[in-house]
Amino acid sequence: MHDRAPALPRPGGLTTAMPAHGLDKIKFATDAPTWRRALALYESGKITNFKSDKVGYSATVHGGHQYHVFVSAHRYDEGSCNCYLGQNDTLCKHMVAVALYAMKGGDPLNDKEKQLLSAPVCSGKLGKLGNKEVKAVTAAMSGAMRYIKPYNGPSRIWFAYQGSLRQGCNRLSVIISELPVSEQTTELLIKLLLRLDDKLCRGGVDDSDGTVGGFIEETVHALEQFAKLDPACTKAFRLLADRETCFGWEEPLLKLTRNNPKTAQ
Repeated sequence: MHDRAPALPRPGGLTTAMPAHGLDKIKFATDAPTWRRALALYESGKITNFKSDKVGYSATVHGGHQYHVFVSAHRYDEGSCNCYLGQNDTLCKHMVAVALYAMKGGDPLNDKEKQLLSAPVCSGKLGKLGNKEVKAVTAAMSGAMRYIKPYNGPSRIWFAYQGSLRQGCNRLSVIISELPVSEQTTELLIKLLLRLDDKLCRGGVDDSDGTVGGFIEETVHALEQFAKLDPACTKAFRLLADRETCFGWEEPLLKLTRNNPKTAQ
């Protein structure tokens, strides 16, 4: 068994770089398989020779081979690894594991910290938001939307761009999954989907991997659950009437509106 590296000093001295990235940021920008593999490396003591300086963190990660990893203190997805993915400028599980170590210092993660929510779900709770809560949710959504941006860069940074789309969608997934169910929150989500649709159709977003489209479809599924819990939610679906979306995602929601006598008129 490999010796566990000493915990990162907290607070850091003059030569110790404390991470600028938080745990949520790492999870938001990491795909589920990579996150699970990085967690396994972290929890099984595969990270040794951990060192920190003003620039970032270096360590040896033990797997099929010994991998020499460096992670920037400012951005966990910037660094290097001598594995196949790392040599091709792609974020790998070894870099994510070292970023985790830099944050947690070898301490265990609790269940909530380990959980990666990569798709929105219905909270199952009925209720409305207060005015301050609406402003906070709207601001959080706008912040997440900044990661879903046009692509006009060279092919070598395409994978990093897809990571940005994933981070935006994962951030939105967390926000949506905490919302109470009501006509009010349904309207917020419909407006969000229309903004995303506009980004896909006219905003220059390169969704070749289907990240944003998949998120829209998952949000539609969540809204279908909203309508089951509170049929009044279908009133907000009328915002989609006579809209032409990029791939027809609105049709299941409009069908619910047509099937509800109270909202069909």
